[in-house]
Amino acid sequence: MTAAAGSQRPPGTPCWVSLMVHGLGNTEDFYADLFGWEYEPGPHQLGPYVRAFLDGQEVAGIGEMPPDRHLPVAWTTYFATDDADATAEAIRCCGGTVAVGPLDAGAAGRMAICSDPLGAIFGIWQAGAHPGTRVHGVPGAPVWNELVTQDTSTVGKFYQHVFGHEGEQHPDPSGDFDYLTLRLDGRPVAAVHGIGRSLPHDRGPHWMTYFEVADPDAAAERVAGLGGRVVGPPRDGVRGRVGVVADPEGAVFALVRTAAGP
Repeated sequence: MTAAAGSQRPPGTPCWVSLMVHGLGNTEDFYADLFGWEYEPGPHQLGPYVRAFLDGQEVAGIGEMPPDRHLPVAWTTYFATDDADATAEAIRCCGGTVAVGPLDAGAAGRMAICSDPLGAIFGIWQAGAHPGTRVHGVPGAPVWNELVTQDTSTVGKFYQHVFGHEGEQHPDPSGDFDYLTLRLDGRPVAAVHGIGRSLPHDRGPHWMTYFEVADPDAAAERVAGLGGRVVGPPRDGVRGRVGVVADPEGAVFALVRTAAGP
């Protein structure tokens, strides 16, 4: 995959990832060292906030929480929509929750922060001047988004109804692997992975952002050296070779070398 210059994603496609932290400067340094990101400020309506760039193309956003806020530090996946208000209403009608918005982020676009019926947080983004992540399939860029939850049956239907996804269950004769690929026009855009009682009690259902890297094993070692930690050592899986790590503030994300990667 190559850079997509300024094109808006089809509705229902993951289009952006962002992170809210307590210490913006330290977090900038961590991801700059790990992924080679550079930063520019804005939009100012979101408070202290920077946009991360690779080779001049936007890949993600990082913001700083107000000092009196003590929310979980986690990466948030945003889905593209042509009408944030209509999508927010669909989320409510299908048993989800709209926690913030919809609200305007200046000329960049219109957004809302939501959760599905089992509590996994995600965002919706109606693009204005900012279409979302502009580069894909290169080291340091988000390449995949996957919901980790109890099971795929109920919550999978929620995303299909809200975003028009088509669900394809992973074939598993044993019935032990609960994995639903979400497609748009036949193209895989995200997935739901049901892990039952293996779901971490301290996190609950959550969307996981996968970042492309050339070598997941070396990148996981680099995370540990930069003050983060390795949650799950790299291994071969459905998406390629994947390791799960956390940054110094505890935000969990995945490192992956996919077949489409370098």
